[in-house]
Amino acid sequence: MAGGWSRDGAVSEQIEASISDELARMKARKSPVGESLTHCAECEEPIPEKRRVALPGVKLCIDCQQERDGQAKQRGGINRRGSKDSQLK
Repeated sequence: MAGGWSRDGAVSEQIEASISDELARMKARKSPVGESLTHCAECEEPIPEKRRVALPGVKLCIDCQQERDGQAKQRGGINRRGSKDSQLK
């Protein structure tokens, strides 16, 4: 598939690189380890047993974790590997 000024296969390479970057970022993210708490470290609400079993070392209830996840930093929207045209919004 021709992509204007880009060479053949550049779009596929770009997608593969984006996926690889995201997977590496997720793997580098530290997961909880150790003993799970029975009550949330922030709000003192009980943490359901199924959550404690599914995520060993969990310290936060679902509501507090979702709130914390919502505060994550926004990453830049520019595709570093893309052509100039792919960076236009």
